[in-house]
Amino acid sequence: MGRTLIVGDVHGCKAELEALLDSTKFTTGDQLVLVGDLVARGPDSLGVLDVARRAGALFVRGNHEEKLIAWHREERAHRHGGPEPRPLGRMHADVAHAFRPIDWSMLSNAPLWLDLPEHRLRVVHAGVLPGVPIEEQRKKTLLRVRSIGPDGEAIATRDGGKPWGATYKGPPHVVFGHNAATQPQLHRWATGLDTGCVYGGRLTALILSEGQRVPLDARARRRQLVSLQARRAYYYAPQYASRRVA
Repeated sequence: MGRTLIVGDVHGCKAELEALLDSTKFTTGDQLVLVGDLVARGPDSLGVLDVARRAGALFVRGNHEEKLIAWHREERAHRHGGPEPRPLGRMHADVAHAFRPIDWSMLSNAPLWLDLPEHRLRVVHAGVLPGVPIEEQRKKTLLRVRSIGPDGEAIATRDGGKPWGATYKGPPHVVFGHNAATQPQLHRWATGLDTGCVYGGRLTALILSEGQRVPLDARARRRQLVSLQARRAYYYAPQYASRRVA
Protein backbone atom coordinates (compact mmCIF):
# COMPACT_ATOMS: atom_id res chain seq x y z
CA MET A 1 0.00 0.00 0.00
CA GLY A 2 1.16 3.53 -0.75
CA ARG A 3 0.49 6.85 0.96
CA THR A 4 -2.68 8.10 2.63
CA LEU A 5 -3.86 11.59 1.63
CA ILE A 6 -6.49 13.08 3.95
CA VAL A 7 -8.05 16.18 2.41
CA GLY A 8 -10.05 18.95 4.05
CA ASP A 9 -13.50 20.22 3.05
CA VAL A 10 -13.71 20.36 -0.76
CA HIS A 11 -17.21 21.91 -1.08
CA GLY A 12 -17.57 21.35 -4.80
CA CYS A 13 -14.13 22.71 -5.73
CA LYS A 14 -13.32 20.03 -8.28
CA ALA A 15 -10.53 21.93 -10.04
CA GLU A 16 -8.68 22.51 -6.77
CA LEU A 17 -9.07 18.86 -5.74
CA GLU A 18 -7.69 17.65 -9.05
CA ALA A 19 -4.82 20.15 -8.86
CA LEU A 20 -3.98 18.99 -5.33
CA LEU A 21 -3.93 15.36 -6.42
CA ASP A 22 -1.70 16.27 -9.37
CA SER A 23 0.69 18.32 -7.23
CA THR A 24 1.08 15.47 -4.73
CA LYS A 25 1.52 12.92 -7.54
CA PHE A 26 -1.41 10.85 -6.29
CA THR A 27 -1.20 7.46 -7.96
CA THR A 28 -2.37 3.87 -7.92
CA GLY A 29 -1.79 2.40 -4.49
CA ASP A 30 -2.33 5.70 -2.67
CA GLN A 31 -5.50 6.11 -0.58
CA LEU A 32 -7.58 9.29 -0.73
CA VAL A 33 -9.65 10.12 2.37
CA LEU A 34 -12.01 13.10 2.56
CA VAL A 35 -13.26 14.68 5.80
CA GLY A 36 -16.81 15.38 4.58
CA ASP A 37 -18.56 18.36 2.98
CA LEU A 38 -17.54 17.22 -0.46
CA VAL A 39 -20.52 19.08 -1.92
CA ALA A 40 -22.40 22.42 -1.87
CA ARG A 41 -21.24 26.06 -1.95
CA GLY A 42 -18.63 25.45 -4.65
CA PRO A 43 -19.03 25.23 -8.44
CA ASP A 44 -18.97 21.48 -9.21
CA SER A 45 -20.35 19.14 -6.55
CA LEU A 46 -21.05 16.33 -9.02
CA GLY A 47 -17.54 16.64 -10.41
CA VAL A 48 -16.05 16.23 -6.93
CA LEU A 49 -18.08 13.05 -6.40
CA ASP A 50 -16.86 11.75 -9.76
CA VAL A 51 -13.23 12.42 -8.80
CA ALA A 52 -13.78 10.69 -5.46
CA ARG A 53 -15.28 7.62 -7.17
CA ARG A 54 -12.49 7.37 -9.72
CA ALA A 55 -9.89 7.63 -6.96
CA GLY A 56 -11.62 5.01 -4.81
CA ALA A 57 -11.82 7.58 -2.02
CA LEU A 58 -13.06 6.95 1.49
CA PHE A 59 -14.97 9.76 3.16
CA VAL A 60 -17.07 10.59 6.19
CA ARG A 61 -20.39 12.35 6.14
CA GLY A 62 -20.36 16.12 6.61
CA ASN A 63 -23.17 18.38 7.72
CA HIS A 64 -23.93 19.38 4.13
CA GLU A 65 -24.25 15.75 3.07
CA GLU A 66 -26.45 15.13 6.10
CA LYS A 67 -28.74 18.01 5.13
CA LEU A 68 -29.16 16.62 1.63
CA ILE A 69 -29.63 13.02 2.81
CA ALA A 70 -32.35 14.09 5.25
CA TRP A 71 -34.20 15.95 2.49
CA HIS A 72 -33.88 12.99 0.12
CA ARG A 73 -35.27 10.62 2.76
CA GLU A 74 -38.25 12.90 3.34
CA GLU A 75 -38.78 13.37 -0.40
CA ARG A 76 -38.94 9.62 -0.97
CA ALA A 77 -41.37 9.22 1.94
CA HIS A 78 -43.55 11.97 0.43
CA ARG A 79 -43.88 9.93 -2.76
CA HIS A 80 -45.51 7.23 -0.67
CA GLY A 81 -47.99 9.48 1.09
CA GLY A 82 -45.81 11.11 3.72
CA PRO A 83 -45.67 14.84 4.45
CA GLU A 84 -43.84 17.18 2.13
CA PRO A 85 -40.11 17.41 2.82
CA ARG A 86 -38.79 20.47 4.57
CA PRO A 87 -37.72 22.90 1.83
CA LEU A 88 -34.07 23.32 0.94
CA GLY A 89 -32.44 26.63 0.25
CA ARG A 90 -31.66 27.34 -3.38
CA MET A 91 -28.01 26.28 -3.11
CA HIS A 92 -28.76 22.85 -1.66
CA ALA A 93 -31.84 22.41 -3.85
CA ASP A 94 -29.78 22.93 -7.01
CA VAL A 95 -27.33 20.25 -5.85
CA ALA A 96 -30.08 17.84 -4.77
CA HIS A 97 -31.94 18.07 -8.08
CA ALA A 98 -28.72 17.49 -10.02
CA PHE A 99 -27.75 14.35 -8.09
CA ARG A 100 -27.87 10.99 -9.84
CA PRO A 101 -28.91 7.75 -8.11
CA ILE A 102 -25.26 6.77 -7.71
CA ASP A 103 -24.60 10.05 -5.89
CA TRP A 104 -27.42 9.49 -3.39
CA SER A 105 -26.18 5.96 -2.76
CA MET A 106 -22.63 7.19 -2.26
CA LEU A 107 -23.62 9.85 0.25
CA SER A 108 -26.13 7.69 2.12
CA ASN A 109 -23.50 5.01 2.73
CA ALA A 110 -20.93 7.45 4.14
CA PRO A 111 -20.14 6.76 7.82
CA LEU A 112 -20.03 9.39 10.56
CA TRP A 113 -16.49 8.41 11.47
CA LEU A 114 -13.74 6.36 9.91
CA ASP A 115 -10.84 4.63 11.63
CA LEU A 116 -7.50 4.15 9.88
CA PRO A 117 -5.77 1.63 12.18
CA GLU A 118 -2.54 1.61 10.19
CA HIS A 119 -2.06 5.28 11.12
CA ARG A 120 -3.65 5.07 14.58
CA LEU A 121 -6.07 7.85 13.63
CA ARG A 122 -9.77 8.57 13.29
CA VAL A 123 -11.47 10.83 10.75
CA VAL A 124 -14.65 12.74 11.63
CA HIS A 125 -16.20 15.76 9.98
CA ALA A 126 -16.39 18.28 12.82
CA GLY A 127 -15.02 16.69 15.97
CA VAL A 128 -15.83 14.85 19.17
CA LEU A 129 -16.79 15.60 22.74
CA PRO A 130 -13.61 14.73 24.68
CA GLY A 131 -13.96 11.81 27.09
CA VAL A 132 -16.98 10.29 25.35
CA PRO A 133 -16.52 6.96 23.48
CA ILE A 134 -17.00 7.34 19.75
CA GLU A 135 -20.01 5.02 19.76
CA GLU A 136 -21.73 7.32 22.27
CA GLN A 137 -21.04 10.58 20.46
CA ARG A 138 -24.14 12.45 19.29
CA LYS A 139 -24.53 12.77 15.54
CA LYS A 140 -24.87 16.54 15.95
CA THR A 141 -21.52 16.65 17.71
CA LEU A 142 -19.71 14.66 15.05
CA LEU A 143 -21.18 16.87 12.32
CA ARG A 144 -21.12 20.32 13.89
CA VAL A 145 -19.02 20.76 17.06
CA ARG A 146 -16.45 23.55 17.09
CA SER A 147 -15.69 24.14 20.73
CA ILE A 148 -16.31 23.06 24.31
CA GLY A 149 -18.21 25.28 26.72
CA PRO A 150 -17.41 25.99 30.39
CA ASP A 151 -19.60 23.11 31.54
CA GLY A 152 -18.06 20.64 29.11
CA GLU A 153 -20.86 20.95 26.55
CA ALA A 154 -20.35 20.74 22.80
CA ILE A 155 -20.80 24.09 21.04
CA ALA A 156 -21.51 24.37 17.32
CA THR A 157 -21.14 28.13 16.93
CA ARG A 158 -17.88 30.00 16.40
CA ASP A 159 -18.31 32.18 19.48
CA GLY A 160 -17.34 31.14 22.98
CA GLY A 161 -15.74 28.06 24.41
CA LYS A 162 -12.39 26.48 23.79
CA PRO A 163 -11.55 24.57 20.59
CA TRP A 164 -12.54 20.97 21.20
CA GLY A 165 -9.22 19.74 19.80
CA ALA A 166 -7.30 21.66 22.45
CA THR A 167 -9.00 19.64 25.21
CA TYR A 168 -9.05 16.26 23.47
CA LYS A 169 -6.49 13.65 24.49
CA GLY A 170 -5.87 10.60 22.33
CA PRO A 171 -5.11 8.14 21.08
CA PRO A 172 -6.41 7.95 18.48
CA HIS A 173 -5.37 11.12 16.72
CA VAL A 174 -8.47 12.77 15.21
CA VAL A 175 -8.37 14.44 11.80
CA PHE A 176 -11.32 16.72 11.07
CA GLY A 177 -12.69 19.56 8.94
CA HIS A 178 -15.79 21.77 9.22
CA ASN A 179 -14.35 24.66 11.22
CA ALA A 180 -12.74 26.71 8.46
CA ALA A 181 -9.66 28.68 9.44
CA THR A 182 -6.95 30.47 7.53
CA GLN A 183 -4.39 27.95 8.81
CA PRO A 184 -4.62 24.24 9.71
CA GLN A 185 -5.49 23.57 13.35
CA LEU A 186 -2.61 21.66 14.90
CA HIS A 187 -3.54 20.42 18.35
CA ARG A 188 -1.47 17.70 19.99
CA TRP A 189 -4.06 14.96 19.34
CA ALA A 190 -6.21 16.56 16.64
CA THR A 191 -5.62 18.11 13.21
CA GLY A 192 -8.10 20.40 11.46
CA LEU A 193 -7.74 20.50 7.69
CA ASP A 194 -10.48 22.93 6.60
CA THR A 195 -8.58 25.95 5.37
CA GLY A 196 -11.51 27.47 3.50
CA CYS A 197 -10.93 26.51 -0.12
CA VAL A 198 -14.47 27.43 -1.17
CA TYR A 199 -14.08 30.83 0.53
CA GLY A 200 -10.95 31.66 -1.43
CA GLY A 201 -8.54 30.09 1.05
CA ARG A 202 -6.64 26.88 0.48
CA LEU A 203 -7.30 23.16 0.06
CA THR A 204 -5.13 21.26 2.50
CA ALA A 205 -4.06 17.62 2.72
CA LEU A 206 -2.28 15.63 5.41
CA ILE A 207 -0.01 13.09 3.73
CA LEU A 208 1.17 10.00 5.58
CA SER A 209 3.46 7.28 4.29
CA GLU A 210 2.55 3.63 4.75
CA GLY A 211 2.02 2.89 8.45
CA GLN A 212 3.11 6.36 9.54
CA ARG A 213 1.49 7.90 12.63
CA VAL A 214 0.56 11.56 12.83
CA PRO A 215 3.45 13.42 14.52
CA LEU A 216 2.45 14.86 17.89
CA ASP A 217 4.86 17.74 17.41
CA ALA A 218 3.15 20.51 15.42
CA ARG A 219 6.31 21.50 13.54
CA ALA A 220 6.92 17.93 12.41
CA ARG A 221 3.26 17.57 11.45
CA ARG A 222 3.33 20.74 9.38
CA ARG A 223 5.91 19.07 7.15
CA GLN A 224 3.29 16.42 6.35
CA LEU A 225 0.84 19.05 5.08
CA VAL A 226 0.36 20.25 1.52
CA SER A 227 -1.88 23.25 0.73
CA LEU A 228 -3.02 24.62 -2.61
CA GLN A 229 -4.47 28.10 -3.11
CA ALA A 230 -8.08 28.26 -4.34
CA ARG A 231 -8.59 29.69 -7.80
CA ARG A 232 -11.10 32.18 -6.43
CA ALA A 233 -13.63 32.70 -3.67
CA TYR A 234 -16.87 30.93 -4.53
CA TYR A 235 -18.77 31.68 -1.31
CA TYR A 236 -18.58 34.42 1.31
CA ALA A 237 -17.18 33.83 4.80
CA PRO A 238 -16.21 36.63 7.23
CA GLN A 239 -12.69 35.36 7.90
CA TYR A 240 -12.01 35.47 4.15
CA ALA A 241 -13.83 38.75 3.56
CA SER A 242 -10.90 40.27 1.65
CA ARG A 243 -11.34 37.68 -1.11
CA ARG A 244 -13.95 38.69 -3.68
CA VAL A 245 -16.61 36.08 -4.37
CA ALA A 246 -16.68 35.07 -8.02
